[in-house]
Amino acid sequence: MTSDRRDDRGRPDDPHAAHSRAADGFFGHSASHEARLEAAHDRLRRRRRVTLTVLALALAATGITTIAVAWPDGSDARHASADRPTASGTTSAVPGSGPDPAAAGGAPVPAPTTPAGGQQPSAAPTTAAPATSAGPPAPRAGTAGLPLSGRVVMIDPGHNPGNGAHSREINKQVYAGGLTKECDTTGTETDKGYTEAEFTLDVAHRAKRLLEAQGATVLYTWETEAWGPCVNERAARGNAAAADAIVSIHADGGPAGGRGFHVILPATVKDKNVDTTPILASSRALGTNLAAAFRAATGTGPATYLGTQDGLVTRTDLGGLNLSTRPKVFIECGNMRNATDAAQFTDANWRERAASGIATGITAYLLKGT
Repeated sequence: MTSDRRDDRGRPDDPHAAHSRAADGFFGHSASHEARLEAAHDRLRRRRRVTLTVLALALAATGITTIAVAWPDGSDARHASADRPTASGTTSAVPGSGPDPAAAGGAPVPAPTTPAGGQQPSAAPTTAAPATSAGPPAPRAGTAGLPLSGRVVMIDPGHNPGNGAHSREINKQVYAGGLTKECDTTGTETDKGYTEAEFTLDVAHRAKRLLEAQGATVLYTWETEAWGPCVNERAARGNAAAADAIVSIHADGGPAGGRGFHVILPATVKDKNVDTTPILASSRALGTNLAAAFRAATGTGPATYLGTQDGLVTRTDLGGLNLSTRPKVFIECGNMRNATDAAQFTDANWRERAASGIATGITAYLLKGT
């Protein structure tokens, strides 16, 4: 915060003010004195607004969606938190700041910066992300007229870099639609130690940026959680968000002599409350577009060790597909155990092409439909 001896624009007060106060006398109450008092009160009100704005932005960053503000007149104003799509679809506004610039088609409100004195603001309270989303999010502001405006895409970055430190949690058995499986696994890695979890999160970030440029609202199944989430939870989050398309990004750990990508489609699975039949056709359409676009963007062919000509395979043992009620596929972007594919995974330019292929495939599917 700036000193109390600065005006509402951060400028030092009039250097002649101290002289004027002395001229009024110790108990003087001249008109200029009253004007200065009013100006001081006005600056205090402005600073209170700025403080509340910074607080609201900090709370919004932690996922807190509502705050109560006691205004000087005693009224209680309630404001939702910031214009940032989440799996729960909430958006936010800044208290006392007028219309949200993002909602009006302008630039987003900038994040608060470190004060000039170098002291960091107090940390805002943190909250855990919701286990599942509460429903489809509202369309992002400022996307009218873009091809994917109003469409919701969920990206599932396979595994999690923190899984290795949480073996007890990820090894627990969960229902996966007709079978039980481990909650999650650590994934594979290249011979030089570049992990699948690092790769999938990097490509997910790149694909999100590309899809948002087309107007889509893009959600992740996870981004900052310490481990997991479990495969059944990943599916539940996509279902609750009513996503129009879900892609789970992976890299395979196949035989070292084989290379190439493949896209995994859901198969017919019926068990208890599970029935994949309604999503088979739409998921195949999504997978077909994804495989074609990925191949064109990366120059990578279908996996040589699976005997597929179009890069498409079906599986019944993946809980992320079996439990989904939305169009969903997995993409194994290549084989981490193969030296040629491994060199591509560690190349940032190639990862950008991989993300472009994924985003292009999703876009093509959403524009064509089934």
